[in-house]
Amino acid sequence: MYASIVFLPLIGSLIAGWLSLGNRDRAAELIACGCMLLSLLFSVIAFAQVAIGGQPITIDLARWIVSGDFEAMWRLRFDTLTAVMLIVVTGVSSMVHIYSVGYMSHDNARARFMAYLSLFTFAMLMLVTADNLVQLFFGWEGVGVASYLLIGFWYKKDSAHTAAMKAFVVNRVGDFGFALGILAVYQIFGSIQFDEIFANAAVMANTEISFLGSALPALEVAGILLFIGAMGKSAQLGLHTWLPDAMEGPTPVSALIHAATMVTAGVFMVCRLSPMLEYAPLSLDIITIVGALTAIFAATVGFTQFDIKRVIAYSTCSQLGYMFFAAGVSAYPAAMFHLTTHAFFKALLFLGAGSVIHAMSDEQDLRNMGGIWRKVPVTYAMMWIGSLALAGFPFFAGFYSKDMILEAAYAAHTGVGSLAFWLGCAAAFLTAFYSWRLLIMAFHGKPRASAEVMSHVHESPLVMTLPLLVLSIGAVFSGWLGYELFVGAGMDRFWGESILILPIHTAMEHAHHVPTWVKLLPVVLATSGVVLAVLCYSIWTGLPAAGVRTFRPIHAFFFNKWYFDELYDVIFVRPAVRIGVFLWQKGDRDTIDGLGPDGLSSLVMRVSAAASRLQSGFVFHYAFAMLIGVVALVTWYYLRFGGM
Repeated sequence: MYASIVFLPLIGSLIAGWLSLGNRDRAAELIACGCMLLSLLFSVIAFAQVAIGGQPITIDLARWIVSGDFEAMWRLRFDTLTAVMLIVVTGVSSMVHIYSVGYMSHDNARARFMAYLSLFTFAMLMLVTADNLVQLFFGWEGVGVASYLLIGFWYKKDSAHTAAMKAFVVNRVGDFGFALGILAVYQIFGSIQFDEIFANAAVMANTEISFLGSALPALEVAGILLFIGAMGKSAQLGLHTWLPDAMEGPTPVSALIHAATMVTAGVFMVCRLSPMLEYAPLSLDIITIVGALTAIFAATVGFTQFDIKRVIAYSTCSQLGYMFFAAGVSAYPAAMFHLTTHAFFKALLFLGAGSVIHAMSDEQDLRNMGGIWRKVPVTYAMMWIGSLALAGFPFFAGFYSKDMILEAAYAAHTGVGSLAFWLGCAAAFLTAFYSWRLLIMAFHGKPRASAEVMSHVHESPLVMTLPLLVLSIGAVFSGWLGYELFVGAGMDRFWGESILILPIHTAMEHAHHVPTWVKLLPVVLATSGVVLAVLCYSIWTGLPAAGVRTFRPIHAFFFNKWYFDELYDVIFVRPAVRIGVFLWQKGDRDTIDGLGPDGLSSLVMRVSAAASRLQSGFVFHYAFAMLIGVVALVTWYYLRFGGM
């Protein structure tokens, strides 16, 4: 059963891919959805046995790589950390598969799309069940390849295949750091098996490694390099630029990538490596700082955007920042708790946005929406639930997990913890503001779309709204149901040995005893953000334009995403293009081809042309040539033998 959880999506992908050759879309949809639902069912059983029942299990599949003393086994590791991720990945992916049946109904390559979705899910499941770093890297690269295929699914659109290439290239930067981190771990521990690494982490805490000519703390180097990989996959500040552009893919892709799978891989990896990172305090501080800066950066950008999917995408980036700074202060259970709750309400928001786009005849600009809430009541209600959970209102899922992260950051009583707490509070205010800005602009006010578009606005079919209803249950109840297990009194028993927190790191323990104002502040800020959004976009509608005019430079800075794309274009893209053009023209064309095949063939052609001119067909030309030959021969003979 356990192996079936991982390989059922692969089987569904292979069959759907084969069926796509004959354009048998309906059969491919049924098989892909059926395999995913079976995988979800088995994941629920595995969660009950492994996480609730406390029965972790490891399954040997095969010897994978053997080279000298190096050996990598292909094993499936099922502990509590894996069991949680299985529920999240298969649960959201199943809803996305079903939703895609309706959303992609007019596409002529539905079977291929289903094959890609299932392949993506298989790669993610391989990642979360990995028992060693190489196997994890296999799944890591698998989700990268699948995301490239999904983002560029509509490959005839220039923006789609450009976004796919951007995602692939930016992730390669992070993956290079990840690969170096794996090599560093092998150099330190002589193994890439998790159990061996974790068992010896305390012994290696004070060892050093030679890196760039300097002796550096070994675990710090390995931890930072591995975190660079997580930064790329989870779109943290600096390697985040691919995430908004990934919106060029179909909306179900956005939900799958941004909710439960690819972008959470980095958070999962950091939590998986907690037994090693606990002995690398500098790495944890860097994780905290980067996560906190990402949370506020993405929030400042999100409240200025107008594309409905981009607003939600930046919200994902911001929430991932919360998860990372939670892990950075050793509150790994809080990070995993927010990862779980976030998966439900963020998938709900993305699929809800897809339902809005579907109703508005593929319109994505909030400025061209409005006045549709009566026509799409189910979608409207689902977006409300998702927004309440995202903003962290009491009794919704995000309230329990986000507040626990902020309380843990405060309870860490460190400089980086305090920085994360205050930046997280500011991001909470902005999150509530742009969530209600989206709701009001999309559903309320006077219709801003054309009369023709408005005449076609309608609720999505049941195959699209049913997944929304299922996800809304998670967005409402997952926080309440999971609190005690994930971060409450039963936390130690629930997580077992899958997460390690050293006694000196007390953020999780003290988070339950923070001052009352710390507990109330996020709710007050969220409420303030909602009130401000209502004032700006429902009552005093001229306020946003006045604010833009008053703070034009700041607004431009936020609207242009802190100019990261422009900065990278100047520093990396343009120089790379110039170097490429130079190497192509001077190196390849003029030197290699000029002196090589093109040069030799040109020389032969010139010699042949010169020789062909001698064959003129006139007798006197041939006689003249013979005379020159005789004179040359006589001259040579005279010079050679005339003096004898």
